[in-house]
Amino acid sequence: MSKQIAFMKIPKQKIYKILKILAVLLVLLCIGLYFFRDSLLKQAIAKVKHKMAVSYNSDFSVKEASFDGLSSIKLTDVILVPKGADTLLKIEKIETSVSLSNLLIGDVQVGTLKINNGYIQLVKKGKIRNFDAFLKRNSDDSEKSEKRKYGAFAYRIISKLLNLVPTDMHLEKFQFKIDDNGKTASIAIDKLVLNDKQLETNLHVQSKNFDQRWNIKGFADPRNEKADIRFFNLDTGAIRVPYLDERYNLKASFDSIRLNVEKIDKSGSELHIDGFTSITNLKINHPKIASKDVVIKNARFDYRFLLGDNFISIDSTSTMQLNKIKVKPYISYDTEEDTVYTLKVNIPKMKAQDFIVSLPDGLFTHFQGMQATGNFDYKLDFKFNQNKPNTLVFDSKLNKEDLRITKYGEADLNKLNGEFVYRAIIQNVLQRPILVGNANPNYTPLDQISPYLRKCVLTTEDPSFFSHRGFINEAFKQSILKNIRTKKFSRGASTISMQLIKNVFLTREKTLSRKLEEILLVYILENNRIVSKERMLEVYFNIIEWGPNVYGIGEASHFYFQKSPSDLNVDECLYLATIIPKPRKFMYQFNDQGNLKDYAIKNQKFLKNLMFRRGLLVPEDTLGQLPVYISGSARSLIKIKAPDSTAVKNDSLAVDDEFDL
Repeated sequence: MSKQIAFMKIPKQKIYKILKILAVLLVLLCIGLYFFRDSLLKQAIAKVKHKMAVSYNSDFSVKEASFDGLSSIKLTDVILVPKGADTLLKIEKIETSVSLSNLLIGDVQVGTLKINNGYIQLVKKGKIRNFDAFLKRNSDDSEKSEKRKYGAFAYRIISKLLNLVPTDMHLEKFQFKIDDNGKTASIAIDKLVLNDKQLETNLHVQSKNFDQRWNIKGFADPRNEKADIRFFNLDTGAIRVPYLDERYNLKASFDSIRLNVEKIDKSGSELHIDGFTSITNLKINHPKIASKDVVIKNARFDYRFLLGDNFISIDSTSTMQLNKIKVKPYISYDTEEDTVYTLKVNIPKMKAQDFIVSLPDGLFTHFQGMQATGNFDYKLDFKFNQNKPNTLVFDSKLNKEDLRITKYGEADLNKLNGEFVYRAIIQNVLQRPILVGNANPNYTPLDQISPYLRKCVLTTEDPSFFSHRGFINEAFKQSILKNIRTKKFSRGASTISMQLIKNVFLTREKTLSRKLEEILLVYILENNRIVSKERMLEVYFNIIEWGPNVYGIGEASHFYFQKSPSDLNVDECLYLATIIPKPRKFMYQFNDQGNLKDYAIKNQKFLKNLMFRRGLLVPEDTLGQLPVYISGSARSLIKIKAPDSTAVKNDSLAVDDEFDL
């Protein structure tokens, strides 16, 4: 209080004198900056040049650089060339202004920007890329030994980038080019204008396969961290995405895209990014996705990204909409204690028919024409702890409410209850027709198949077949764990129900479309009690491939043992169960004397002991058993050495696989 009184007693003349001195100092500072600005600019360019040479092994040059007024800068012939590589950047003329007040506190904030005649090009020749040096982490990064705080780090990067985006911008004749070992694409900006927060630009997009003109326009306010931008095609037809078709064999196109950033806000240690993106008539074609074009008519993602000290997530308040299907996702990457990946998917209650008509065209072709009544909701819960993999959580639940299929689409599941013709498709080649019905002399009803074979096949393929509803959560968990460990899709979780659907209604193509259709069709088959379990197993035994061009157990039992399926003994059934995964390679289990190799005997012994432990076999079942002997026509495919032969034994094609039960 006394200090305030003392301050109030200072004469007004002294206050005015102090203010005058400060004003003079400010003027002198401005004059100093004005007269020495060119020198400061040259020093700044020299610093950038040194940084490019030392940190990025690149040559940076500017032919001419000068100030125009107090804050406007003019540069000509700006070039950046990595050593031993193609030019990365070249601009004939740049005019820009920076905020001096921000510059004084070390924050570069671009006000205006004009660019004429220039390009940025990314070039790869062989294994050499002209941008590799800029992808490497800086070795003197002070944060390298510290745990990165995701929210703070992301906010710093976003703020710096947005500060470099000018509030007023004018680009003419500027190109962005890609040359990936001859796979080329270019985006030419004929003219881009950002004025009074309104953005509009015309682009000329060229690739080997097409030539288009795009229009981008909307609202952009980099200082307030907001934007709402739309992409359109100025020509007829959809916008096609360049480069991806040549590089990844992925063809993609769309009618329009909208990108909206509503808010970027940092509260404490958390960064929130809110907005939405939408797309109309997205068309995708890739051999790993589907054999046809996949078309999504309308899709929208209302997002909320959260980044904290130890996590990155898509918040559960986000919503993904695919036609009439709404999904509430939650995705998280957390490193607070362990590295934990979390995925939660929630489809709120919706009409079954709305779900069917919303499925993307081309992705679910067997559902076209299907009709259903009732409602359902769905929840998926997945969590994987990288340091504790055995604690993996996988829980999938679908709740039905008067759900009923009133009309089937292309895949009529009732077909399994009657007589039908089955034709396998192998490597896109249609195989010979197999009649599934009593008119086929090789057709074998379930009660005429050796009970040993049923027990053996169920043990190897699907032990809980008669109790599950098409899927086994634990099998999915083990499959996911193995795929994560091997970093590839090395193991599936296929049940007999899934194999049946795949064989009868689908193809063997390894596409996302086929797998998704398989999952949905199996669920409908198993949860609507369309076909009994016994009938499903009977059809399965009579259609699966047991050897080269050998279909059904009736053909198989004669092909290998010259027996009917009811007369097969335990060891013969064990052998038949082991060849189901690779029936066309059965001959490599045998040596040149026509006997099973040691690894095959070991596999069968393992399977037999497993069945003993489970009570599926008793010792009396194996009394008097002789080694498996192939007596049927299959023997002609086994390379058996004649008694006087001196041929060198060759097991190079043996398939020495252990069971994966």
